[in-house]
Order: sequence, then structure tokens, then C-alpha cells
Amino acid sequence: MKIQSDLPETIPVFPLPGALLLPRARLPLHIFEPRYLAMIEDCMKTPHRLIGMIQPNPFATSEGAGLHKIGCAGRLTQFSETEDGRYLITLSGISRFRVVAEREGFTPYRRFEVSWKGFESDQGKEETDPGLDRKTLMRSLSRYFANQELSTDWDSLEQAEDEMLINALSMLCPFAPEDKQALLEAPSLVTRRETLITLIEYALRSGEGSGDIIQ
Repeated sequence: MKIQSDLPETIPVFPLPGALLLPRARLPLHIFEPRYLAMIEDCMKTPHRLIGMIQPNPFATSEGAGLHKIGCAGRLTQFSETEDGRYLITLSGISRFRVVAEREGFTPYRRFEVSWKGFESDQGKEETDPGLDRKTLMRSLSRYFANQELSTDWDSLEQAEDEMLINALSMLCPFAPEDKQALLEAPSLVTRRETLITLIEYALRSGEGSGDIIQ
């Protein structure tokens, strides 16, 4: 397990509304803006290859630099280049972080000093959720996906471990950016599952009236 002291104090950040990365999960990204193409090229030259994913915060003060205070850093683990110069990459979630201060410099992308304190469990073992009622969750998910006109590999979802299932749904479901931030900041897998279920239930009730109550 990589310890906190091995993580860098300063990382590049990629503000992307609605894009959620969680520890031990993977996020594919399509990079085409010149400043972020430069970020990827610079990232690959570093030993840690970390990029911080973070949600813009339209309500942040000038001190908040227009971003939420908590994001998640991912290691660049897959990379390919298209014929027209775009990058297709995958980030593997390493740990959440808290923004400390923006670093000035000559890069076209933003860099921040960050703190990893308080997120030690992100680099530990996978979490489990003994209270998860999979059968009821899958039934409500089926209705939710139908309402949203989404498709998925149901066999893979049903066979996934607790953390993979809850984190994958948190990342894939088309929730609002502020809802994605709430899922990111959940202190444990259990609270993330509770937040996820609340969001699904709200969407179902808004679209259909009443729905199943998930435990």
C-alpha cells in the first residue's frame, strides 16, 4: 500500500463538471483541449503520474478558486493517441485530497498544493457494505436506467463486489455535479451507498410518483 508521505504536495488538476473519480475505481477520459493535452504530456514525465479530478464550484468565493475543496487524484495507467492528436486515457483512483492553495506558474493548466490528510483509508483495503440489499437495489436500478434511457451489463453489476458496485454506480449515473460531489465526500462506503440510494429514490419519485424503498 502506498503511504501518504509518498504522494506529492502539488498536482495538476482537471476541473470537469459531472466527472467523478473514486479511490480504487477507474475513469476513462477523452482529452482534446490543448491545455489538457499539455497536462497529460507533463504528467507522463513525473514518477507518480497523478492528476487531480475536481468539480467546479459556481458558488465558491475567490478564495476557493472556483473549485470544490475536495477532489480525487488518479494515476494515469492507460494512454493512447488518436491520429488527429487526441488522447484517450484511463485514471486509476488513488486517494481523495483537499485543496490547499493554487500554485502559480507557466503551465496552461492549473496546479494546486494539496493535503492528503483525512483520506488514509482511500489507500487501504476495499470496503464492504453488510447492509446492502442488492435485490431491491437492482430492481430500483432497472427502473431508474429505463427512465434515463441507459443501458448496462447487468450480469457484471450483479456479480460485482460491494465497493465496485456502489462506486461504479456513483460514477456512471447521470447525477448533477453537486450530487456527484456529495458522493465523493461520503466518509465511508455505507454513507456513499445511502447517498446513492437517496438520489435514485428522488429521481424515481420525481419521474414515477412512488417507488421501492431501498435498504
